[in-house]
Amino acid sequence: MHSNEYIQFFDGGIEPKLENLGGKGASLVTMTSAGMPVPPGFVVTTAQFDAFMEEAGITRDIHQLLAGLDPEDMGQVDKVSAAIREDIRSRSVPQALRELTITAYESLMSRFEAPVPVAVRSSATAEDLPDASFAGQQDTYLWLDGVKAVTEHIRQCWASLFTSRAIIYRLKNNIPNEGLSMAVVVQKMVNARVSGVAITMDPTNGDRSKITIDSSYGVGEMVVSGQVTPDNIMLDKVTLTVVSEHLGDKHAELVPDAAAGRLVEREVDAERRGRRSLTDAELTAVAQMAKRAEKHYKCPQDIEWALDADLPDGENLLLLQSRPETVHSAKPTAVRQTVQTPAGAGGYFSGLSHATSATTPPGGTAPAATPSSPSGFSLGSITASLLKPSF
Repeated sequence: MHSNEYIQFFDGGIEPKLENLGGKGASLVTMTSAGMPVPPGFVVTTAQFDAFMEEAGITRDIHQLLAGLDPEDMGQVDKVSAAIREDIRSRSVPQALRELTITAYESLMSRFEAPVPVAVRSSATAEDLPDASFAGQQDTYLWLDGVKAVTEHIRQCWASLFTSRAIIYRLKNNIPNEGLSMAVVVQKMVNARVSGVAITMDPTNGDRSKITIDSSYGVGEMVVSGQVTPDNIMLDKVTLTVVSEHLGDKHAELVPDAAAGRLVEREVDAERRGRRSLTDAELTAVAQMAKRAEKHYKCPQDIEWALDADLPDGENLLLLQSRPETVHSAKPTAVRQTVQTPAGAGGYFSGLSHATSATTPPGGTAPAATPSSPSGFSLGSITASLLKPSF
């Protein structure tokens, strides 16, 4: 299948546009085009969401519900959010659009010897902007098998454009709802042996001569939820020598259970807990990849990465996301004090979740986590993911 108005493959050769792919989707296509090691996938474009909403005929109702909404009135925001999301989840997707998505999924699966699990990730047009840290405001669902699960969770992602968190964030940041749209990324799931985040600066003070890396075993949801503390390592950006490091507890990890088709929690043995989750070579590779992303985008980056257990060393480091760092990047680079990260601080950990997580600040992120927060950005939950009429 080739890319078209409603489906765009990462490697489809079409120029990525924010208005078509959303922040996350545009980033993944751009990184793939730049030759970065991105797991393959496709984007269900904003054109499909817009066509779905037009067919459903609910856009005007949504604007009316959101007009004049007070972001401080949490009870009313929650009520409006629930009504909008339920309306979206209950609508049928036009058959022609549904068939395009199914064909794209089957085309992606044909690249592998056997079907593989995928991640379904929201990609709103108002996220990952240079002046807005919107990451984590909508849902992401991991380790999904089969077209039925994928298509259902695409619609869940559409509905998550109107979570209470997303509505409040837009209201407080004066982001208009008119013209707002949602793309959805469908991407091969990474079998993460180790995963984490790298920020091409010191997040405690914005020092751009440093790279800060958080890492822990398995998929990163336990870090996001605060159940484990990752290793936190700071390197000199030029020499890639370690400036400081703090070993996290890392007492447990989330790993895939192929038989059950889900992620399960497993205790980490004392030997692995007592050592850094990345080897020296792996640490250097992550830092080099972060520098490459920063050079490509020409601004400090907050990247998500993982080491795939199914791939050989040297080929197993994958780039899951790269977004502009927004906490310090917009500030003048005048005088900055050097602040040591306190022992045990988790640093920033962005964007990994699993399909049985609870709704938190998603996968929870807080809009812009403070440097002492171990969770960084958060993804969404699927506990509210009730089965609705088939996609």
